[in-house]
Amino acid sequence: MSCADDVEAFVALGANLGDGAATLRAAVQAIDALPLTRVAARSSLYRTAPQHASGPDYWNAVILVRTALSPDALLDALLRIESDLGRQRPSGEINAPRTLDLDLLLYGSLQRQSERLTLPHPRMAQRAFVLAPLAEIWLEGRIDGTRVAELAEQRVAEGQAIEKLGPL
Repeated sequence: MSCADDVEAFVALGANLGDGAATLRAAVQAIDALPLTRVAARSSLYRTAPQHASGPDYWNAVILVRTALSPDALLDALLRIESDLGRQRPSGEINAPRTLDLDLLLYGSLQRQSERLTLPHPRMAQRAFVLAPLAEIWLEGRIDGTRVAELAEQRVAEGQAIEKLGPL
């Protein structure tokens, strides 16, 4: 599937419960199976320590999808995939360990702020676990005028350790 109306969107994947690498791979397959959507690129797999909570290390990656789904339809699909792969959302626990977390980072050049979805993702420039894999597949990418790879290096220099593991 590919047509002129497709939008390029970037999705961050993370997991720190169960077999994180297997869960991320299953999520990529599920996203690739969505209607009007295909996975066009995937980063390597990374490991990071939790930033704001205790718990096991996270497995992280970013994928590029080409889709004709609207941002809301894509978000709904990502939330369904999270649930299908065991994600539970305990009330009040924002940074709780999770089997799967899928974040819509960018949807073309769309800028949007709503209660449900903010694009570009408001915290992606602060997170090495998003920036390093994103830089791998968005080579010319910039956030607020700064290269994504440069932002990733800055976060690592600030103490956000990240380890590249290999193919997703």
